[in-house]
Amino acid sequence: MARSVEKSAKTVEEAIELALTELGLEQEDVDVEILDSGAKAVLGIVGGRDAVVRVTESISPIRRVTEFIDFLLESCKDSDDSDVKFYIREEEEDGQAVIKVDITGEDVAYLIGKHGDTLYAINTLASVAANKDGGDYVRVSVDVADYRKHREQTLISMANRAASKAAKFKKPVPMAAMPAIERRIIHTALQGNTRVITESEGEEPNRYVVVKPKPYVKVF
Repeated sequence: MARSVEKSAKTVEEAIELALTELGLEQEDVDVEILDSGAKAVLGIVGGRDAVVRVTESISPIRRVTEFIDFLLESCKDSDDSDVKFYIREEEEDGQAVIKVDITGEDVAYLIGKHGDTLYAINTLASVAANKDGGDYVRVSVDVADYRKHREQTLISMANRAASKAAKFKKPVPMAAMPAIERRIIHTALQGNTRVITESEGEEPNRYVVVKPKPYVKVF
């Protein structure tokens, strides 16, 4: 949930400033609701009241992801990492907002990890940052040195080979264990295949996809 505070002061501007100080934010990072504009006392003595505002944190998801990735790279950087950069943008895919981050550099293998484990962990944390305040879910896709792009192509080829084998021999073909984000690619790649179906089986972290031939149905 977004942080929110109510403050009162002699003027709206002073009340907002008190709220910003407590939240540790700048004006552009908040939404301001004026609950009471206040009133000056008659003759400076009677009937005056303070202004009251509600100030709510409102940092955009793309800024949260930017701050997270920037902090991550700064924390990991050593004297040889000065060339590591990232590019961030927001796109729309299938009617859903997607924040895409591309990290580049000479030696960024440590950000990928074995079988992409580190990269997928970074992606998960970036997604948590983007959706910290709730609201409409924003998907995040982090890639390092085009690892995910090439990996997706490999997974699609693996899926098609498994599908051909399952259809030819009429037997289920279990694939290697892989993280959920990669299993999703397998399911998506074969969802339009008329000869097979896909199911995930097993328990994390050893959950895997099984490609099964569709049962033959005789039509009279």
